Amino acid sequence: MATLGDIGVAAAINILTAFAFFIAFAILRIQPVNDRVYFPKWYLRGLRSSPMTSGVFVGKFVNLDIKLYLRFLNWMPAALKMPEPELIEHAGLDSVVYLRIYLIGLKIFVPIAFLAFAVMVPVNWTDVTLEKSKLTFSDLDKLSISNVRTGSERLWTHIVMAYAFTFWTCYVLKREYEIIESKRLNFLASEGRNPEQFTVLVRNIPSDPDEQTSEVVEHFFKVNHLDDYLTHQVVYDANKLSDLVSMRKKMQRWVDFYQLKYTRNQSKRPSCKTGFLGLWGNKVDAIDYYTMEVERSSKKICTQREMMENNPKSIMPAAFVSFKTRRGAAVCAQTQQSRNPTMWLTEWAPEPRDVYWSNLAIPYISLSIRRLIMAITFFFLAFFFMIPIALVQSLANIEAIEKALPFLRPIIEVKFIKSLIQGFLPGIALKIFLIFLPTILMMMSKFEGFISLSALERRSATRYYFFLFINVFLGSIITGTAFQQLNSFLHESANEIPKTVGASIPMKATFFITYIMVDGWAGVAGEILRLKPLIIYHLKVFFVVKTEKDKDDAMDPGSIGFNTGEPQIQLYFLLGLVYAVVAPILLPFIIIFFALAYVVYRHQIINVYNQEYESAASFWPDVHLRIIVALVVSQLLLMGLLSTKEAANSTPLLLILPLLTIWFQRFCKGRFEPAFVKYPLQEAVMKDTLERVREPGLNLKSYLQDAYVHPVFKDGDDGGDNGETDDAAFQETDQGPNLVRTKRQSRRGLLDSSSSS
Repeated sequence: MATLGDIGVAAAINILTAFAFFIAFAILRIQPVNDRVYFPKWYLRGLRSSPMTSGVFVGKFVNLDIKLYLRFLNWMPAALKMPEPELIEHAGLDSVVYLRIYLIGLKIFVPIAFLAFAVMVPVNWTDVTLEKSKLTFSDLDKLSISNVRTGSERLWTHIVMAYAFTFWTCYVLKREYEIIESKRLNFLASEGRNPEQFTVLVRNIPSDPDEQTSEVVEHFFKVNHLDDYLTHQVVYDANKLSDLVSMRKKMQRWVDFYQLKYTRNQSKRPSCKTGFLGLWGNKVDAIDYYTMEVERSSKKICTQREMMENNPKSIMPAAFVSFKTRRGAAVCAQTQQSRNPTMWLTEWAPEPRDVYWSNLAIPYISLSIRRLIMAITFFFLAFFFMIPIALVQSLANIEAIEKALPFLRPIIEVKFIKSLIQGFLPGIALKIFLIFLPTILMMMSKFEGFISLSALERRSATRYYFFLFINVFLGSIITGTAFQQLNSFLHESANEIPKTVGASIPMKATFFITYIMVDGWAGVAGEILRLKPLIIYHLKVFFVVKTEKDKDDAMDPGSIGFNTGEPQIQLYFLLGLVYAVVAPILLPFIIIFFALAYVVYRHQIINVYNQEYESAASFWPDVHLRIIVALVVSQLLLMGLLSTKEAANSTPLLLILPLLTIWFQRFCKGRFEPAFVKYPLQEAVMKDTLERVREPGLNLKSYLQDAYVHPVFKDGDDGGDNGETDDAAFQETDQGPNLVRTKRQSRRGLLDSSSSS
């Protein structure tokens, strides 16, 4: 059981760690050799030049301005200066709305913390329940509801506060939903012309014995969308070709590396071994060997392309279909195309850079099976992860460790070691166990077949949130309570166990405090240091880079990482809302996290992150829903906790809260969510009209022709057709004929007779 001293030791360690990260960042960021690591976004925009190109020799590598070292925290106010409209233009709406999640945390929890400490902390502290009980507790636990007597009138204070916190949270969420909806609509209205505005992804295209997939698509849309259809791009199964292209690029990098090595030392040509990882095999000239490998890969690429072009099976039953107007695309994307609801399935196409091309080759019919397999896999992953969670909770309970391993008692009882174990190790151990989880969940999302990076991240984020909720939150409470109150469980009747659990849940606040300090304080501070990208960049510069363009290619700006960042934020919302009523001591630690993370990530978004896609904040309904879920969970746990306190009269009042909260969610879903999943025809027509007036001679077909061609077909030396049929029978002017010719034997006679009549 962590005491106030243990929490103090943990706070000191994490504050010093965060401060050390900030000092290291302040020194590293102003060095000319690190400029591309800490300001890559400006280089990618062409708005910043390397400071190493001018000045004295030493000044090209080390900053000699002493004043900059003294102002080592000046990046914080600089990160807050850029106004939000300018930030939207600079980084996109997704990044700005992501930052607003941190602001919502501050808006919700700062007023709640003031009210909780002014009202509930005195109510909890002045009771004496824990002192008279046989439970294991610390002074911090006396600030929680566990210290209030069973059946006490003081419990009405917590009920009133639960109502106040719920109404305030719902008010903030509704107000924020309105703001973000307005920003999204304004962003879409002011956004320039993009391919995804005119394009729809069509899947589960039916096969036809007389026509190829490309011809089937063109025939269907010329018949059913005659006035709007413009062009299409069929989807190829190009995964094998993509692997070959990647292999050739890898071989080419080795050629560049050894050529650079030879340029630096021409006295001897570099050599390598042809075996595994270059550890064994024949010793050969490295430049000649990898040049031959590049040529061999190029021949394989040409062969694979020919096979794809001549094999109809390489064309998937899917296509990107583009329309003459945004209105035409909106109608197609948001309506059912066939009387068979499982055929001709349409959805808005992701923007070209958002497409995850590998998954487009997965047959649509197999997606349900894949998702069922991953659901079962996720269940077992969550189940077996309870083992490390239990191990972490054992670290948080000194008494349990001493009973299990009595020979360690002399070491554990050393004051500093005891404080370190209880106040720091549980949080860092849990953080370590979670390191590889996002990668595993992303692999599972890819296996499920989602066709865009944004969908992959949102799916992975959903799974990560459920995992944190089940394992980190509920798992820590259940296993932690079992370890802490093991003695009570063994010596009391079964009827008393629920009361013991109810009293122990608020006591787990101390464990979550240690986790917040490790993950939310030191972890956020470590994010700005960018130690891994820094090391990788300098390794590339030393071994590979030979031009300024190579340095730009060596940069790794990264992105926000919605699939990992947002679920972790939601965990803090969950902890804050659950413990706001029962153990408000947790709130200051959460507030510090939200404030620190807002400043750090605002700086990173301005200077570092280069977002891979722009979804116009389409993820916001998920964020809103998870906060609502956290609010309902907090209300249900409070009901359960008060039931152990024999506050039966309060149960009917508390039942109203979840019902009101669920009604509020349904109201927001009906009022605001359509703006995030549908595109209004009114907006589409307005943009189409303005575009026709401003650019009457626009050649839209030329603009959209190659927008959704697979990247491997865009290589200059891999050129070829773009997947659209070249048959003269399917070419037409913008006016188009009234009847659409077809190769289908079953319908040709019908069309010919109609034409003759």
